[in-house]
Amino acid sequence: MRLKDIPWFNRPGAKLKKDGASSLDDAELLSIIFGKGNKEENAIELSNKLLSQYNIAKLENASFSELKEILKDDVKVFQIMAFCELNKRFSKLKKNGFALRITCARDVFNIFVDDLQNKKKEYLCVLLLDTKNKIIDKKIISIGTLSASLIHPREVFNLAIKESANSIIVVHNHPSGDTEPSDADLSICERLIECGNLLGIKMLDFIVIGDGYWSHVESR
Repeated sequence: MRLKDIPWFNRPGAKLKKDGASSLDDAELLSIIFGKGNKEENAIELSNKLLSQYNIAKLENASFSELKEILKDDVKVFQIMAFCELNKRFSKLKKNGFALRITCARDVFNIFVDDLQNKKKEYLCVLLLDTKNKIIDKKIISIGTLSASLIHPREVFNLAIKESANSIIVVHNHPSGDTEPSDADLSICERLIECGNLLGIKMLDFIVIGDGYWSHVESR
């Protein structure tokens, strides 16, 4: 069915105008973003086709080529990727992820969750803080399987020294979703705490992100 064959009052734009965006289902909302379909499918059919393979929560994990295979159109792929990124940024703001002052592990989780929770590799990141626990910067230290022998404290504290950070928080993700720290995690954590104490740059916490989070401080 062509979109123009749908009664005007049942078209996504008319429904949105009359009853608001919440009255539309996922496919109708995506059809608004697409604006139009292609030669074979209207915007709603194309949206349903996409959602049959990637639900809203998994869209951000689809690569450009995977989306292009379904949508057959670079512009529509750009629209989906931009939508996912805007949604991620809005989510951070809504959860107060960019709070100026870190008060607890939840604040740190909110900052990193959208970036790290769905990563397929392990990341080790550091959050640099000033004397009032306000964020100076956040950096990626390493990507790949972690081990105490591969992560050297100088890589972490060199950044802290350069940025004149008063303290740091180290963040690590588990692609499996399991937030229980591994032996390597605990070894890295203890090593960084010791080095931080020697340098006078305290490591305030070591946080593991998965389906939720684990905090070294909160676990004690």
